[in-house]
Amino acid sequence: MRIKPFQAVYPNFDFITSADGFFNTIKYEYPEYRKSGFFKKTAQDALYLYRIQKGKGSYTGIVACADIQDYLEGKIKKHENTLAAKEQQQMHLMISRNAVVKPVLLTYPEVPEITSLIVTFIEEHEAFYSVRFEKSGELHTFWEIRDGALIQRLEDLFRERVSATYIADGHHRCSTTGLMYQRLSPKSQEGNCGLLLAAFFAGTELRIHDYNRVVEGLSDTSLTHFMARLSQLFEIEVLEKAEKPRAKHEIVMMINREWYRLRWKAEVLKTYEHQEVLLDVSLLDELVISGIMGIEDVRTDVRIRYVEGPKGISEVRSRTIKNEQRVGFLLYPATLDDLLRTADAGKTMPPKSTWFEPRIKNGLIVLELDLELGLNM
Repeated sequence: MRIKPFQAVYPNFDFITSADGFFNTIKYEYPEYRKSGFFKKTAQDALYLYRIQKGKGSYTGIVACADIQDYLEGKIKKHENTLAAKEQQQMHLMISRNAVVKPVLLTYPEVPEITSLIVTFIEEHEAFYSVRFEKSGELHTFWEIRDGALIQRLEDLFRERVSATYIADGHHRCSTTGLMYQRLSPKSQEGNCGLLLAAFFAGTELRIHDYNRVVEGLSDTSLTHFMARLSQLFEIEVLEKAEKPRAKHEIVMMINREWYRLRWKAEVLKTYEHQEVLLDVSLLDELVISGIMGIEDVRTDVRIRYVEGPKGISEVRSRTIKNEQRVGFLLYPATLDDLLRTADAGKTMPPKSTWFEPRIKNGLIVLELDLELGLNM
């Protein structure tokens, strides 16, 4: 895996009075902010260590540029499909900004020597800059590595010890960068448009949350018929109160203001035992949302609403009770091993299968592009 240092553009904190307000507007306002002096550019190429602290927990990784050829050659592996409409939107934003304002989040199996170098550098050096967000209580801190020997050592370790990385967040940004690079004129390809701004976090530095569903799918079936169909697939237990699933192959459902624990029947799981990775979300999509509710395309159907796990049971409940045709499903989180095995097998998970922490915000560190656009579009 190839990583490269880069000249970073970073916020000018003399002009920023509210981090929450400012960074929430970066996605669309970056060009104007850049012109107005709200950002500075470093004098030389560097790598950056990046720590996100939230409560008592923290996540630490490296911000660098990856080579887009590694993505095109399958060394940066995906586990979700992308949508053409979102790629078009991402391309428009990239061209209008002439910059990438948020790194994609890539993960890799931990390499102890890389981890040791990160820890040692942070202990021995002052931070380059920090940003605190009042609403979330998060502290985002960067350390700049300009020492050529250390940069070379990290490049060597990634090349020799990290054979592949996996997209945790940023599938559309990766695919859009690849598409744009392929459409550039040869002259433009010689610039930095073949670079992918990325935050590399070892798997031990990530947390995977559940990603839940609220489905408006009872309009064509009665509650009695729906529960009868479910009983063919699940062992069903009535719950006295809401709770999250306790293990894989268990789903908690809310319907008609009541909560139920659903466990896939053994014969259902046996039907799919040939699959290398068996995900509850895949079974739910195929057998319940499509098979019973009749929703064929979970990627585009507006009757499905996705609720990230950190928002908790209360968010699923509040969305479900707004309409008597809705059913809420709480899922057990996928594991990092599920993601790696799926990606290694060249397969994909359903959309919104995982919610990763840390979450990276727009505008904290930026890569400006040399788009002398020879886009062949």
